Amino acid sequence: MTAIAAHVGTTLYAGFWRRFIAYIIDCVVLYVAVGLVIGATYAMVGGPVTEDGGIRPVFLLLYALFLIGFWLYFTLMESGEGQATLGKRALSIVVTDDAGRRIGFGRANGRFFSKCLLTALVPFGIGFMLAGWTAKKQALHDMIAGTLVIRAL
Repeated sequence: MTAIAAHVGTTLYAGFWRRFIAYIIDCVVLYVAVGLVIGATYAMVGGPVTEDGGIRPVFLLLYALFLIGFWLYFTLMESGEGQATLGKRALSIVVTDDAGRRIGFGRANGRFFSKCLLTALVPFGIGFMLAGWTAKKQALHDMIAGTLVIRAL
């Protein structure tokens, strides 16, 4: 198990910039994987558009699979043994509940989907920027899900 600072007064919360860089790393990992799959599919079937201008069903299926893949990547990794995605691991940060314990799959789902809603509904990324302004460095989706992102020791 990851050693984390869970005692009152010793918790080191991960701030906005550390979290942002971790997210960029995750996006690079995910988009490289997506690009490789799309490139291979493109080479095999000749592109996403059919001769009559429609979209090939295989590309619609890939889109659905990518959405599911992104969801599972974040929820399984953050609720798993390491409590972190690859980007978070690279920056030595983990996701916990309010008491510093590992979160379950349900809470990880709440965190993921509230993050998706924030992206769509809260203008200018303010919900994410709260991680730079709140005492526990929580973004709005952390407050909704009851999670913290803290630095691993």
